[in-house]
Amino acid sequence: MISAIDEVPGYSYGSKDIQPSSISMRELEELKVTVGWTSDDPNYLRLAGEVLAEQTRQIVDQWRNGIIASIPSLARHSRTPEGDRIPEYVANSGKRFEQWILDTCLRPYDQDWLNYQQEIARRHTSVMKNKVDGVRSTAYVPLRDIIAFIAVMNETIKPYLAAKGHPADEVDKMHLAWRRSLQLQTALWAKLYMDTSAASSEW
Repeated sequence: MISAIDEVPGYSYGSKDIQPSSISMRELEELKVTVGWTSDDPNYLRLAGEVLAEQTRQIVDQWRNGIIASIPSLARHSRTPEGDRIPEYVANSGKRFEQWILDTCLRPYDQDWLNYQQEIARRHTSVMKNKVDGVRSTAYVPLRDIIAFIAVMNETIKPYLAAKGHPADEVDKMHLAWRRSLQLQTALWAKLYMDTSAASSEW
């Protein structure tokens, strides 16, 4: 199961319209070594995906409404420049956020996955932010906010991983694989930020 969501607006994984990643598969493999990736991690990520599949809405709701909404410097990225909510944008991007959880756990980390990592980054920089949904909001999400919020996602995901009653050691291994994946993805996203002409101002 790759999707627990009937329709994900703006989700185009594997589409021919997605630009090929500027990062090679060889570089991806080198980064996996750097984060301590093991042959067990894909198995524990798949297990995590099975555990999280029915919880994605609750997880994203906690991240966005329980945490991000209370931090003005983060909440503004889903609002108009005047500070007004954009309900459709929140709903659509929320579904993509849910799908990202599943992709993190259940997709093979192949060329399509690598290409979509670049697409995710593009949609957070001034290159493409707001364009998929056709809204007026902040021009980009600063890289510093993404890197900092990874710590929150890593911390808050563990109770969800434990929700199905798996032994503590399996939960720990799922959690470790999740954290390695997020560290890996953050490194990949940073490359696109560095490639943009406005990289210094989008930190």
